[in-house]
Amino acid sequence: MPTSSSPDLRSLIRDIPDYPKPGILFRDISPLLGDPAAFSDAVRQLAEPYRDQQIDLIAGAEARGFILAAPMAVELGAGFVPIRKPAKLPFETHSIDYQLEYGTDSLEIHVDAVKPGQRVLLVDDLLATGGTAEACSQLLTQAGADLAGCAFLVHLMGLGGADRLAPLEIFSLIHYEEST
Repeated sequence: MPTSSSPDLRSLIRDIPDYPKPGILFRDISPLLGDPAAFSDAVRQLAEPYRDQQIDLIAGAEARGFILAAPMAVELGAGFVPIRKPAKLPFETHSIDYQLEYGTDSLEIHVDAVKPGQRVLLVDDLLATGGTAEACSQLLTQAGADLAGCAFLVHLMGLGGADRLAPLEIFSLIHYEEST
């Protein structure tokens, strides 16, 4: 929970209209990441609900998911699992193809990144339509993970991402009522 001396995280998210295409309002977390107190507070707040949940690994999706997932792993005394775009990992991988709004994409993890039954928390910067998070959760399940839930810095509530991740528990710090 934020304290009276905590930075106002929402005020440090910059709105960029018409990016990456007309009609999209991009929520840019760069100013928050550039503020050491806010970044630290965001990581602490995201980790808080999971402190007593025996999380073994934190998984983060390339690339902005890495920014939050790695320090959360340190905060919770857990390992970190990078979920990467194709051909970025040097060892044998599990792979998944998934639909994006404008095509398809793929994600990969090392085959030995998760031991069967390890409790894994999926972390990313933002939940919108949920396509990437859904693909990550499927990939982690394929690898044998026991998914503890998903944590996001920002949740664009009206875009259906949480529905795609059900029945996984979703935790997020900042909510917007976006519907487009």
